[in-house]
Amino acid sequence: MKILGVIPARYASSRFPGKPLVMINGKSMVQRVYEQAVQCDKLAKVIVATDDMAIFNHVSLFGGNVMMTSESHISGTGRCNEVVVNLRTAGEDYDYVINIQGDEPFIEPEQIGQVAACFNHPQTQLATLVKKISSAEELASQHVVKAVVDKQGYAMFFSRSVIPYVRGKNQQEWLLATTFYKHIGIYGYQAAVLGKIVNLPVSELELAESLEQLRWLDHGYRIMTKLTDYESIAIDTPADLLKITNKSGTFDQ
Repeated sequence: MKILGVIPARYASSRFPGKPLVMINGKSMVQRVYEQAVQCDKLAKVIVATDDMAIFNHVSLFGGNVMMTSESHISGTGRCNEVVVNLRTAGEDYDYVINIQGDEPFIEPEQIGQVAACFNHPQTQLATLVKKISSAEELASQHVVKAVVDKQGYAMFFSRSVIPYVRGKNQQEWLLATTFYKHIGIYGYQAAVLGKIVNLPVSELELAESLEQLRWLDHGYRIMTKLTDYESIAIDTPADLLKITNKSGTFDQ
């Protein structure tokens, strides 16, 4: 089983342009993600996929594997597939691909390994992580994507709304009444499946929730989930940098 790790690193983020190059205590965000990813011994190779020469040159400078990809991709999934196609053309084949978020500088190598472990089951097409929700604030937030999974661990649905709805209980009692899960945004793909899902038409459910994975479910693909206790901090905006620094200006992790 040969697994490729891909870190999509796009320059033109609407909320934080140049985000991969932001410095965090002396190292760029993309370098921190890369150094965490290469610690996962399940990955045969880790490569940064970018559309920007400044990022390309920066990754090359710190010794990372990097590939230029098209500016036209609207998601990391498409960028991952382009890397796979280019490597295959060069004679380098991989069975599985893990899409590692480029804005999580403290991602745990164990998280990546948990996604990789889903592919110990040959029938797994797609994989991701979920974590138990423990606070009412997370449960209520539309920014926290909730997941419902079946007894075998396959995702049934993802939503920004609270799912499931607990009938007959006051909402303050819901966390005591049942288990809620949130989605942790890391994806694994069978390489062959990845090549197919990038060509799927956008689905109505995907548009409604603005969640790409609903397109895959809508078209009949199955997503295996793994329960994790790990959760890293995503840096979506400049203000999010405050989450990883304390009052003295050094970081907490």
